[in-house]
Amino acid sequence: MKRLIVTADDVGLDRGMNEGAIRAHREGIVTACSIVASGRAFDDAVARLRDVPALEAGVHLALVEEPSLTGIALPRNYVEFIAWYATGRLKLPAVLREMRAQIERVAATGLRITHLNGHQHLHVIPSIFAAVRDLAGEFGIGYIRRVDDRDGHGPLLRRGSMAVLNLLGRRAAGSNDCTIGVMEAGHLTGPRIIELLSEAGELTELVTHPGVSVAGYAHWRYAWDEETRALCDPAVAAALANNGIELVTPAGTVRPPMRH
Repeated sequence: MKRLIVTADDVGLDRGMNEGAIRAHREGIVTACSIVASGRAFDDAVARLRDVPALEAGVHLALVEEPSLTGIALPRNYVEFIAWYATGRLKLPAVLREMRAQIERVAATGLRITHLNGHQHLHVIPSIFAAVRDLAGEFGIGYIRRVDDRDGHGPLLRRGSMAVLNLLGRRAAGSNDCTIGVMEAGHLTGPRIIELLSEAGELTELVTHPGVSVAGYAHWRYAWDEETRALCDPAVAAALANNGIELVTPAGTVRPPMRH
């Protein structure tokens, strides 16, 4: 049987994203969430997640856009990150310290950390991935996202960026076989998720961005509420069963079949 992890990214950035992840878990197919340790809604996320132990928590390592925990300056986006890193402005030891601080902050809450991934997927850069792998071993974290996205729709520039990301992701020794949903981040609908299920491998991760009345991050132009509804759509749960796909968590826990 094929297995599918459904992860809600960006938890901790906004209360609406926290609410969306939890709702899409309780009422839908989400099995895990990824927390931004430096997010403005981090404390709210931790408080809410303590009441939802079945929703596995991981760390969404943020090396762009968000403030750092160690005081280093971080780039605004992945393009700037690559430029900084290539020119030596951002040093790997400093990046390692920042990532460790982010994991430590989540671990200090008492939440069990079962997985690691990266904001804007920068963790797949080879030298960064090696550091992430070492940190996973140090903290006893068993799952690291491998980005290898299948059948995504999007504009030409987005497809080009995704092709590079996939190339790096395939070289990384991640835990899953492939991903779906990365290409269409923030714009997944129920029918589109059902279409993407045909691309599922033996262990696939569906990367999602649910939210409820998200107050910030309008510049992302994400349809958070629509994506939450899609993840809670009974037709999506039915399609999983019809395709012989089992919902699991990054730690391997099987989620019982959804009942509607």
